Amino acid sequence: MKIKNLSKILYTVAFSAAVLSFNSCGEDWLDLKPEGRPTVGEVPLGGFEAKAFGLYSSLRTQGGVSDFSYVWTHCIRADDNEKGSTTNDGATDGNVFNNFAYVATNGNITSDWNGHYKIIYDANELINTAEASGDTSSGTLVNIAEAKAIRAFCYFELRRDFGEIPVILKTIATPVDEIAPKKTIAEVDAQIKKDLEEAANVLPNQWPSVYLGRATKGLANSLLSKLYLYQGNYAKALEYAELVINSGIYQLNSYYDAEFTKAGNNSKESILEVQKTYDFPTKYTNNFYESQGVRGSGVWDLGWGFNVPSTELVSIYENGDLRKKTTILTSGGPDIYNTPNLTLPSSPPLAQQYWNGKAYTLPSERTFYAQNKNHWENIKLIRYADIILIAAEAALQSGNAGKATTYLNMIRSRAGLSNITATLAAIKHERRVEFAMEFERFYDLVRWGDAINVLSSKGYQDKNKYFPIPQTAIDKAQGVLVQNPNY
Repeated sequence: MKIKNLSKILYTVAFSAAVLSFNSCGEDWLDLKPEGRPTVGEVPLGGFEAKAFGLYSSLRTQGGVSDFSYVWTHCIRADDNEKGSTTNDGATDGNVFNNFAYVATNGNITSDWNGHYKIIYDANELINTAEASGDTSSGTLVNIAEAKAIRAFCYFELRRDFGEIPVILKTIATPVDEIAPKKTIAEVDAQIKKDLEEAANVLPNQWPSVYLGRATKGLANSLLSKLYLYQGNYAKALEYAELVINSGIYQLNSYYDAEFTKAGNNSKESILEVQKTYDFPTKYTNNFYESQGVRGSGVWDLGWGFNVPSTELVSIYENGDLRKKTTILTSGGPDIYNTPNLTLPSSPPLAQQYWNGKAYTLPSERTFYAQNKNHWENIKLIRYADIILIAAEAALQSGNAGKATTYLNMIRSRAGLSNITATLAAIKHERRVEFAMEFERFYDLVRWGDAINVLSSKGYQDKNKYFPIPQTAIDKAQGVLVQNPNY
């Protein structure tokens, strides 16, 4: 059943006030009540709004999903990223993720598994409870669709990280309900596809401004496009990418650095973001950006200093690429905004030569919030630029070089670069610099078959395309869940 005119629905409670995090002084987000109710003539809120809000909150608060653990599991393995911080700080995990020394007892890998499955279980509960209730109101159907989209996102992340995984759709009532054997990647993909197709049929194209950040039809179609890309089904990847592109809802920010500021939160380039705020009295945030800020003192005490650019990344930008200054902060150089009288200390005393510019904040924001560490920028998990480059790659692989060239140059133009003819090498380069210090590089290398050539000098073997399944999950399953090969 499709929801018509959902963009005209008026709500009275802001989404940002409904999703809280563990930093909210110990108060459970469920304690918060909506400030109003729909008036006569409005489509009513879904019957499972509270559970739906909880899913968005969990994207921010669950360990391994968007916190410091996420930096380790989704960033550090790439050739463009180094551990950072100081030599001894995080040295054990630096060896694990920089040098592919995975073990099944690693805490960050365990958090990755547990955090995503916790959200999946909560989504299952919403879906199953709502469907059993018999409530077929438009609002409740949208709540179910939101849960399916978020569940699909979590399964897609687990599929990339662990390969074959259990697919659990029932409500978890006892610990034994969590025990299930692995499904093949094809079976996992089939469930992701089913969830996303059903969600896309119901979710709105857009939400009212007070509900920015909730799942949309564009999110479902974007994930379908990405799933098909990973499968090598380029015709379908292009089809779904162009559904997003041709919707007219999304556009690239005029300036690349605008995406990586508080002002860039929920912009026209946003498809999926983890919602954060640091506005008094609510502080709904996590340590994702704090863990990556420049590690210094005084005005340069911006964070813990992890996840820094490699020297190789610094060297691969074309002359004039505007993304370089946004992505890479250099010790002894200006900040990325060329703020007057604000120059980074040299290295030493700073421990690293380069720092992640995408974790940097405007000095005016630090003044406003009276603290240095970035707790207010949303985490951009899926950007419109990704869909454009998926369309470019899928078009090229489908034999349409002209269309691929058009999409590729949309990205290059924003970066201040001249137009070129699309080739696979050019698209690979563009994805690398567009998403540098974000979450795509390692997974791109794996799906292209390039990981062995690029990463073998760091210790990468074919088995390392997937993490080992956490030992705690293996033990709990009592023989039902089998460890990944060669671990």
